[in-house]
Amino acid sequence: MRESLKKYHELDKKISLGGGEERIKKQHDAGKLTARERIEKLCDPDSFEEIDKFVKHRSIYFGLDKKEFPCDGVITGIGEIDGRKVAVFSQDFTVQGGSLGEMHAKKIMKLQDMALKLGIPIIGINDSGGARIQEGVDSLYGYGGIFYRNTLASGVVPQITVIAGPCAGGAVYSPAITDFIIMVENNSQMFITGPQVIRAVTGEEIDKEALGGAFVHNSKSGVAHFIANDDSSAMLLVRKLLSYMPQNSAEEPFIKEEREIAEIPELIELLPENPKYGYDVKEIIRKLVDNEEFLEVHAHYAKNIVTAFARIGGRPVGIVANQPAVLAGVLDIDASDKAARFIRFLDGFNIPIITLVDTPGFLPGVSQEHGGIIRHGAKLLYAYSEATVPKITIILRKAYGGAYIAMGSQHLGADMVFAWPDAEIAVMGSEGAANIIFRKEIQNSPEPEKTRAEKIEEYKKMFANPYAAASRGYIEEVIDPKDSRIKIYNALEILQSKMEGRPNKKHGNIPL
Repeated sequence: MRESLKKYHELDKKISLGGGEERIKKQHDAGKLTARERIEKLCDPDSFEEIDKFVKHRSIYFGLDKKEFPCDGVITGIGEIDGRKVAVFSQDFTVQGGSLGEMHAKKIMKLQDMALKLGIPIIGINDSGGARIQEGVDSLYGYGGIFYRNTLASGVVPQITVIAGPCAGGAVYSPAITDFIIMVENNSQMFITGPQVIRAVTGEEIDKEALGGAFVHNSKSGVAHFIANDDSSAMLLVRKLLSYMPQNSAEEPFIKEEREIAEIPELIELLPENPKYGYDVKEIIRKLVDNEEFLEVHAHYAKNIVTAFARIGGRPVGIVANQPAVLAGVLDIDASDKAARFIRFLDGFNIPIITLVDTPGFLPGVSQEHGGIIRHGAKLLYAYSEATVPKITIILRKAYGGAYIAMGSQHLGADMVFAWPDAEIAVMGSEGAANIIFRKEIQNSPEPEKTRAEKIEEYKKMFANPYAAASRGYIEEVIDPKDSRIKIYNALEILQSKMEGRPNKKHGNIPL
């Protein structure tokens, strides 16, 4: 063998080992895969083509000139998932704790630039101790460059982040700009400042997991969208998530082999006859979609609204549904944010929006008002109004006041709005409306309670039904619930050729 070839193979093998056997063992002992093992789990077999494998850092400060960091602590390249190209970077915690320095960042930035040129999704796997402090401002340059490219790529190619280890300080902002964040249970944390800094500044005592662990960010902050049990599960989740998306904003989502579109006679049984009773809207979603399968997004956050990817007739769709089983399906600050963000993603990547409505309104209360429910609720109105993808809405039961408007109504540009016969479309509930409209009659009546009951019934017959809205053309059709899947499928077929523009502008000013 030629000396040059021998040297190449030796160097290649050394670099491929990252931080070496001992550190790889520590990674495994911690229940974590290595950076390369994660890529192997993520991509189709033998599809990953690495780039910049021989990149080295060039810092001379604090003894770094005497240290070598294989791949500079991050592996970058182009692979395939289900035969479709993706750009992947995976931080290597076995190399200087996966810390980000100048060349580490340049590798990621180069990959981001390539992904934009090629029009392919970007998958980032984060496992890093943060900025490489010894490199000083070069590390900050690196983070800024990555954030900038995250922003340029937003709405152009899908961006998915897996937090597979620590992610602290400025490092958290790159994932936050991406479309979806998957965190690995027990092994991943995200926070701006860690427990030690918090203890020193505020005196609060908290550990890393309670401060920024996977469940905290999935259930309380809403920063993360999914929890995976381990690294392997996280990689499978990325593959599943991508299956609903196009490669970029100029393409349409991939349509699988069409499924049977038939009546669902049992659907009406899932809706209680008594409008005061709750039910699980996920059971209705299950019946409407192909194979009764859907991928819920933000499953542990703002549970009073459900957001999910699914397929109907083989076509990917996004579903936004009020959840009567939680807070009666009211809209609040968190639910508004959750739904608005999801809708904007769907619109950005040409995925039709299916809205299932059953909400008594926006949540009243001092904390909601002081917390900015007006501003947050406006995000939902903005997102629906801005979206130009096919928008199909079914009003299952309650649709009152501003919440009726906000949940994908015709007034915000929905293309097809259907209602079940039990639907109540009104400014407010019958009892509240009757108490206001007929207040004097009720007060002056010799039998106030009897008069109130009569007036409530009178209001119900007049407005608390879908026919008043249908008579004005605000809904396209009142339908038998068993036909819901057929109606959605037919609407999707009709709307395939939809072309709708918006006024020419640099960008709107969403009420953030």
